[in-house]
Order: sequence, then C-alpha cells, then structure tokens
Amino acid sequence: MTGQIPRDVSPQEGQKMVQEGALLVDVREPHEYAEVHAEGAQLIPLSEFETRFAELPKDRPLVMICRSGARSARAGGHLLAQGYSDVVNLQGGTLGWIDAGLPTGEGNA
Repeated sequence: MTGQIPRDVSPQEGQKMVQEGALLVDVREPHEYAEVHAEGAQLIPLSEFETRFAELPKDRPLVMICRSGARSARAGGHLLAQGYSDVVNLQGGTLGWIDAGLPTGEGNA
C-alpha cells in the first residue's frame, strides 16, 4: 500500500466528524477489534484492506483508526491513492480514543 498520507485529526475532532456523518473505519485485526474499539467503528482489517476497500463509500468522509495511528495512516493513504478525497487519520488511534474518554464498544463487528 502506497500513496499520500492523510491528515491527522484528534480523537475529539474524529468523534465530531463521526457525529456529523463520517464513517469510522477500524483497520485492526478482528481479535483486536473484539477486545475494544471506538463506538460505531466499522471493521475492515488491514490484512483484507486491498481487496475490501471498495466497500467504503466515496461520498462520505472517512475517519481511519487502528491501535496507535500507523496502520490507519497507511490504509488512508491507500484510499487517497484510489481516488477517495475525504479521508483523515485518527491521531493516537484507539489508544488515543480511549485516553480521551470517548465511548467504546466490545465484541465483534
């Protein structure tokens, strides 16, 4: 996966974007997601991302999230390279989301 790097947003800014209609996309693996995830996040594991990214809408902002922000930045860059225009990376990932006291969920997608 190559491409541009999406801009980082804070967990609070990411949550605000989701509340305003953006889709939160978690690119961690299923066992990580089941342990804890940002509330409302849709799971598309990075290991499946290149074959599944087309499931994501191009007409809606996307907030990418992983554990700490590295994998989601890669996935977001891939989306930008594929013609997606409104893609951001959640700085600090799920750990940052939790540290900010934002709502989480547990269990499978």
